[in-house]
Amino acid sequence: MIKVFLKKGRDESLRRFHPWVFSGAIAQIQGSPAEGDIVAVYSAEGDYLACGHYQVGSIAVRILSFDADPTAPEFWTDSIGRALSVRRAALPKDGMTNCFRLVHGEGDGLPGLIIDWYDGVCVMQAHSVGMFRAKSQICEALKSVFGDELKAVYDKSSGTAPFKAGLELIDGYLYKAPGFGNAENVVLENGNKFYVNWEEGQKTGFFLDQRDNRALVGRYAAGRKVLNLFCYTGGFSIYALNNGAVSVDSVDSSAKAMMMVDRNVALNGCGNHTSVCADAIEYLGKVEAGKYDLMIVDPPAFAKHRGALKNALRAYQRLNAAAISKVAPGGLVFTFSCSQVVDKITFANTVFSAAAQTGRSVRILDRLCQGADHPVSIYHPEGEYLKGLLLYVE
Repeated sequence: MIKVFLKKGRDESLRRFHPWVFSGAIAQIQGSPAEGDIVAVYSAEGDYLACGHYQVGSIAVRILSFDADPTAPEFWTDSIGRALSVRRAALPKDGMTNCFRLVHGEGDGLPGLIIDWYDGVCVMQAHSVGMFRAKSQICEALKSVFGDELKAVYDKSSGTAPFKAGLELIDGYLYKAPGFGNAENVVLENGNKFYVNWEEGQKTGFFLDQRDNRALVGRYAAGRKVLNLFCYTGGFSIYALNNGAVSVDSVDSSAKAMMMVDRNVALNGCGNHTSVCADAIEYLGKVEAGKYDLMIVDPPAFAKHRGALKNALRAYQRLNAAAISKVAPGGLVFTFSCSQVVDKITFANTVFSAAAQTGRSVRILDRLCQGADHPVSIYHPEGEYLKGLLLYVE
């Protein structure tokens, strides 16, 4: 295994089990690793620290293990088995949910790997060369862990991989069980039904990280007129409709997403719903004040890197000021940011500034985050990317 030696004093984070080695911390490399190779990391004094995938870029090594051998045949099966054990411990056992995130990158000790489970179909996304190169091993591990439960494994890395490295990035099936032929599943989430198209949909097909927050919307929806902005395929809308909302208007700029919203509404037998294909920010600007008494503001990531942070915070402030100013007295605003570079304190301060701009009295009823199937390693706080607030507006 190729050896990577750190500069003197730059081993502290690894000794605290942080899973990244930045390129600036490296003193020398013994050998010439290709992107995706597994390398061993040593301190300046020659102490073995960990091993992981090598990649050209700011994050030079993504740690796979501080003790086990990631080249061992059982490594992937053991790692995915442990991830499944976490989900079995954390998720309800009432039979009302059959979709969840199975592997969440650093939160499961597998940086650069995402796997979502949709009632027997695993959809994988590699965010590093190492994980992309290991996809066949990962597929075999999934077959070993799930046995006959596994219907298919679909690799959807082409749109997420921040690399080229001479690799052929074409989405496709790594495995299909005999008789499998669907590119779409109907899944259950807390008893609500959703179509999921992993081949054509965003990300892996559905935003599983909002499960608990959708359920919370359902708790508050009865008797309210709801506006769901940036609705994608209507997750929040279905929960609101199935829990007694008077009406729900769903808004998204994607015509394809709105077609899926309509299908999900019909699938659940819901009424009192209107689909609006429009820019969510422009729509909100034209909304009559007081028309809605529950709003969901769940935009895409406004900042995907630190260079975009300043502009992103301005956008979050304008968007939240508009929502807070337009919601009816006694109304609720569920507002979110999924930008990893916007931490929860910065986001809360931005929403505070937006509220102050409106002059209305606003209370925080709850602080929101990603679901338990998107665990955060205590040694990698950066993994807490989804943050939200539930606001009561007088």
